[in-house]
Amino acid sequence: MLDFRIHHGAWLLGRVAVLLEAAEFLIAVLSGLAVLLFPDGRLPSRRWRWVLWPYLACCAMFTAHQLIDQAAAIGIQPLRVDLTGVPLSYPDQAGFAALVAHLGRAAGWLILGFWLIFVGRQVASYQRSAGVRRQQLKWLIGGAVSCAIATAVTIVTGTDTSGIAQVVQDAADLGAAALPVGIGVGIVKYRLYDIDRIISRTLAYAIVTGLLAGIYAGLVLLATDVLPFSSPVAVAGSTLVVAVLFHPLRRQVQRMVDRRFNRARYDADRMVAAFAARLKDAVDLDAVRDELASVVYRTLEPAHVSVWIRERG
Repeated sequence: MLDFRIHHGAWLLGRVAVLLEAAEFLIAVLSGLAVLLFPDGRLPSRRWRWVLWPYLACCAMFTAHQLIDQAAAIGIQPLRVDLTGVPLSYPDQAGFAALVAHLGRAAGWLILGFWLIFVGRQVASYQRSAGVRRQQLKWLIGGAVSCAIATAVTIVTGTDTSGIAQVVQDAADLGAAALPVGIGVGIVKYRLYDIDRIISRTLAYAIVTGLLAGIYAGLVLLATDVLPFSSPVAVAGSTLVVAVLFHPLRRQVQRMVDRRFNRARYDADRMVAAFAARLKDAVDLDAVRDELASVVYRTLEPAHVSVWIRERG
């Protein structure tokens, strides 16, 4: 947009950007896969492979159609784009390019049909599910329906360059964002894929890395600029200090981060520590058994708990 609306196509990378714009369709491909594989990342059964491969073939055909259209638009002189960087006009296609265009448009409608099948599969799963999984699927289905409607609007108005059509397409883009938002809420709110642990580990190691880098740089500067040490000695000494500090610093930072972003682990550690402290004064085996089962339920939330006790004699 900066190139063709302000600099009149003087930049080489402006044409590259127009060509690569077709790659944004990969977001739609991944969105369909996310709907199909949510929430455990696996196909419902082996029979769904016969649905997955045609879907990917249609996605490849539609992507080829978009690439050819964008490549043809680059040859227009002067090339004009709208406020989102999309070319305002495309040349008429002929021969092989026209065939790919027809197949690509048909593939686009098939892709929309596949999305509806994926959403239907999740709706059926929603009717059979309960509890947390039902809430996860509720967010997914709401976002997927909004995205499917927005995509259909985009396909219908895709060849219209009027101002009203551009406004409708921009609104449809916002509707398409409902899918990743719904998936994100389903993952974060219901802790799919151990998201709390991923967040806490990422933050902890980022903080530790920053602190150690600062300590290392400060020690090197202090040793070389203030104290009479040579550079190799300062670097070696700073490296040893950082290596010694890594594990205790990581433990302290991880504990602080877990208190905020991974409460399940922090609370579980506190429960186990409290149970161990109470166990020191416990003499009743039945009470110990009941409290052990209670702690396991609260910390691990298993489907059931069984305790085997070996009787003496």
